[in-house]
Amino acid sequence: MIDVALDILSWILLVLGGACVLIGGIGGLRLPNFYTRIHAASLTDTMATILIFVGMILQAGLSLAAIKLFAIMLFLLLTGPTATYALANAALLSGLKPDDGSASDAPKANNLPKEGAG
Repeated sequence: MIDVALDILSWILLVLGGACVLIGGIGGLRLPNFYTRIHAASLTDTMATILIFVGMILQAGLSLAAIKLFAIMLFLLLTGPTATYALANAALLSGLKPDDGSASDAPKANNLPKEGAG
């Protein structure tokens, strides 16, 4: 009885984790600019990591595999947000300014140099 409950719970967690990955992918395609895209991808990536790895740990039971899965999950939870921060910081330092999220990443027409100027 407990095995069936753990299987059901683990599959629920795995499906929810897969849904988070799907939502993050859609957000990466649909959101308007760089900063909103990495924000959506980072949040859903972290939640999906937790859900999927907890689901796999429940499937593995008390074993060495569960300890290894936990170590991998911990590594991903430490490096994922760090990589997202480094990416956003590099974009900011290279001159990509955050805006209100309503504009695309394409250069604005008023920022282009005028012909004949200079």
